[in-house]
Amino acid sequence: MSKQATSKQTHVSELLDLFRRLGYDGATLAKISQTTGLGKASLYHHFPGGKDEMVEAVLVALEHGSEQITAEMLQVQGDAPARLRKMCDRLSKVYDNGQKPCLLAALLSGSAKDAFRDRVEKLLQLWIRAIATVLTTAGMDETLACQRGEDGVMMIQGALILAQGLQDPAPFQRVMQQIPETLCRPLQ
Repeated sequence: MSKQATSKQTHVSELLDLFRRLGYDGATLAKISQTTGLGKASLYHHFPGGKDEMVEAVLVALEHGSEQITAEMLQVQGDAPARLRKMCDRLSKVYDNGQKPCLLAALLSGSAKDAFRDRVEKLLQLWIRAIATVLTTAGMDETLACQRGEDGVMMIQGALILAQGLQDPAPFQRVMQQIPETLCRPLQ
């Protein structure tokens, strides 16, 4: 990997944290420059398309990370709850046990919501399908498994928002513990 590509990757990680905290509108070029340590000319050297290209690079990295996590979850041996626990363990690390906000929620509010809606939808669908695949492999009806996939994503996203709003990661941590059994429960 070239020095420039490595440098750009380093900045993508910094940008992820910045956009998570401030959203698209709050991440001004001044704040981006301060966070990355790059001047305006260097920012445009790495990201000629400006802030939109920065967000795209962050979303690509997030997509690759999500694909890795879902692939691991699908490859884990064991029953559905064990596989979902693997996913929850990895997501807990990604979100620092509920300390870090979700980029997707940040991008869906503000002026950039329409520009990145398709990318956000793609990432959410990735998670829904991965959870549904685990559940259908365990014998659950496909329609119910898809609904449970949506439920799982709602639980995660809702817990992240609650944890940020309360400035307390406990709700996120609790939900991550509950997801495997909740999604695998039989119909009453």
